[in-house]
Amino acid sequence: MAEAAKQYPFAWQGKDQKGTLLKGTLVAVNEAAVRATLRRQGLVPTQIRRKSTLFQPRARITTEDIALFSRQLATMMQAGIPLVQAFDIVSAGHENPSMQKLLTAIKTDIESGTTLADALAKHPLYFDDLFVNLVNSGEQSGALETLLDKIATYKEKTEAIKKKIKKALTYPAAVLVVAFIVTAILLIFVIPQFEGIFQNFGADLPAFTKFVIGISVFVRTNGFFIVVALVAAVSIFMYFKKRSRPFNHFLDRLILKVPVVGDIIRKASIARFTRTLSTMFAAGVPLVEALESVAGATGNIVYEKATLEIRTEVATGQRLQRAMEATELFPNMVIQMVAVGEESGSLDEMCGKVADFYERDVDDAVDNLSSLLEPMIMAILGVLVGGLVIAMYLPIFKLGAVV
Repeated sequence: MAEAAKQYPFAWQGKDQKGTLLKGTLVAVNEAAVRATLRRQGLVPTQIRRKSTLFQPRARITTEDIALFSRQLATMMQAGIPLVQAFDIVSAGHENPSMQKLLTAIKTDIESGTTLADALAKHPLYFDDLFVNLVNSGEQSGALETLLDKIATYKEKTEAIKKKIKKALTYPAAVLVVAFIVTAILLIFVIPQFEGIFQNFGADLPAFTKFVIGISVFVRTNGFFIVVALVAAVSIFMYFKKRSRPFNHFLDRLILKVPVVGDIIRKASIARFTRTLSTMFAAGVPLVEALESVAGATGNIVYEKATLEIRTEVATGQRLQRAMEATELFPNMVIQMVAVGEESGSLDEMCGKVADFYERDVDDAVDNLSSLLEPMIMAILGVLVGGLVIAMYLPIFKLGAVV
């Protein structure tokens, strides 16, 4: 039974009703299942071949895949395509075999009578509580396509912020790694060559040159231990980051205090807070229940804990504005906008406007940070490598001056 249920990727070619040649990939139990799926989509298969997975690494399902799926499913349903058929079309057009397998499993549950929300809830690694709650609200209110569209927009906007921040931090990290490698090469291979030359000078070397040679000797002598220490430090850091919530809380609190970067992280967390709250509230999810999903979407444990505190206060009858004010983590503008939204009954609209403002602010801040970091990093790299080069040529300049 377990072997019969195993699915494999199949490459197919076929023609649509107009005779246009199409091709793609499907994940199914066997070739017959692929033919049946293609025929349901109005395609006539001409060639089906099982793809070898022996040398193909398992493709990872990314957040971008889930966001794209949300947008495609929303578009299909707005066009009036039935849910099961929409899953067939989206699955057939996806290039990621793992995503195809996931969508096939969800479609199978739906065909057996399971609701879409319950089918998605079986895969919490890819569909969080927020996603499932919104889909559930859409199914109960009969506006699933509208809610799917809101989910797609929400996913796209939050992913755009994450990408912006990652892009800003990736460049300096890459340059620093290159600088570290170049410095290590100079210390281990280049400077010892100069050291041999200087021994024949018979003159006292400048203090800076002696200092750099001393570092080179230390690195060559203790290189193995340095590498082991670095690997151990990174491993310990990653271990605690994955398993220790207090350690992550310390890191998240620390990064909020870092100049410039902390301000960007803070604005991004506020943007995610208000965007998620706007989306949930607009879907008709009760405020207390919505805040529980908002907490996990902020992306920072400090704001997550604050949101859970806000939820507790709101559950006891406190106004959202007062609860947010008590955390001392939200700017006055955000609190006032929320207060206006509560009084006017348009909390979702006001939170949406705050999210738009902070998302633009994050974009501008990240662009400014990138512009600021580029010359600074190049200057650091130049001073580091240039300093080593100058240290090696100082004795030669000194000898030339004596001559």
